[in-house]
Amino acid sequence: MIPAQRKKFNQQLTAEKYKSFLDQLQDGYPEIPFRVAETPVFIPKALKEKLIAAGEEIIKLIKQPNFKDLTTDAIPTDWNVPNEGGQPHFLTFDFGICKNDAGELTPMLIEMQGFPSLYGFQPHLGKTFASHFDIDPSLNYFLNGFNEEQYIQLLKEVIIGKHQPHEVALMDLDAPNQKTAIDFFVTQKLLGIKILALEDIKKIGRQLFYEENGKQIQLKRIYNRLIFDEVANDTAIFKTSFDPREELDIEWVTHPNWFYRISKYTMPFLDSEFVPETRFLNQIDSIPPDLENYVLKPLFSFAGMGVIIDVTEQDINAIQDPENWILQQKVNYEPAVQSPTGGVKAEIRMMYLWPDGGEPQLCTNLARLSRGKMIGVRYNANFDWVGGTVAFMEE
Repeated sequence: MIPAQRKKFNQQLTAEKYKSFLDQLQDGYPEIPFRVAETPVFIPKALKEKLIAAGEEIIKLIKQPNFKDLTTDAIPTDWNVPNEGGQPHFLTFDFGICKNDAGELTPMLIEMQGFPSLYGFQPHLGKTFASHFDIDPSLNYFLNGFNEEQYIQLLKEVIIGKHQPHEVALMDLDAPNQKTAIDFFVTQKLLGIKILALEDIKKIGRQLFYEENGKQIQLKRIYNRLIFDEVANDTAIFKTSFDPREELDIEWVTHPNWFYRISKYTMPFLDSEFVPETRFLNQIDSIPPDLENYVLKPLFSFAGMGVIIDVTEQDINAIQDPENWILQQKVNYEPAVQSPTGGVKAEIRMMYLWPDGGEPQLCTNLARLSRGKMIGVRYNANFDWVGGTVAFMEE
């Protein structure tokens, strides 16, 4: 998107150099099971400013005094966890890169989450790109004036808080074998916290413990990476571990309820040039005649599961729970990243940290490249110049 930087990078890139970059990225870690793209994305200042402005509009909504009232119904009754905090600790906003009516590149909101993503891996990825390729130092994968040292310090403040690293654990279902496990290992290296599978944690009274060298160590804070959808059909696992829905003496980073509050559910409440028209399906008076310009999404799903891209009236009429679906105007991605074999579509995730007692701070980003119908691994199999990456933005 910055022509001079794109040309410069493409001239450097060879199959051998890409392989060497991947080897360096994985050095000391298990093999990365998802595809890392051949290139970063180069974001011009004008587009960066739009991305920042779009994020600020969303945060303004989240900070409204009535936000919790607006999103009460976002939390499934069966998954409402007690002792919810007053704020999320993580905000991630995904924007497709499009063209507006004036022919300018502009972001359009695709997804939003009050849930952590690759906060350890993304700076590691950016640093590896910068060390392996000749990237102009006036471009940065950090934002808002952050550098690596300041970012790690804020990450510690948010995740560890007032506790010791051994009292804090990153938790997921079968954590070491998750697809994003490299992020877990990078985070552990940065912060010194434990990585625990759900079944590694045991409940005694209201307290949670894990075992190390034959000793029971109390957990004070959980860096939660577990999405309840993954255990919804097999809650028996809680019987040998703990049930998050019980009253517990534990701090959540971030509290599980925020996964639902800040999600597709929030999008109908936003009115912005950077947000496609989005309505709850049960609040639509009539089906739009131009359904080819809309996409149908379930509220309670992740990783693009259940999305209907080519919507028909039959699809809409077949929905049994329209209150749990949104109808959203399609976003037309602009193939703005020039590969050696043509344009590639891009999505940028703006990543914020929100410390206790502080304000949300934009720190870094994630980017994804796509040639398929949707962004995501299952839609981009067997393509090159697709996958996860990071954006370097003009200062």
